[in-house]
Amino acid sequence: MKDQPNNPLHGVTLEHVVTELVACYGWESLGQLIDIRCFTQDPSISSSLKFLRRTPWARAKVEALYVSMKYD
Repeated sequence: MKDQPNNPLHGVTLEHVVTELVACYGWESLGQLIDIRCFTQDPSISSSLKFLRRTPWARAKVEALYVSMKYD
């Protein structure tokens, strides 16, 4: 496996990303920051992961928020 020093998401699972965002912002604030139903209506880690794995545009928004939270 190649090193990816310029990729801040290298080695970070989607579950870790969602868990960290929920811990930092909470479901309500997260749903306001990224308006997707898996964050606003009956949110859970498992339902969010299922949706984000099938929806590239939503996953990109979540990953961008995580990177900005961690590295800004």
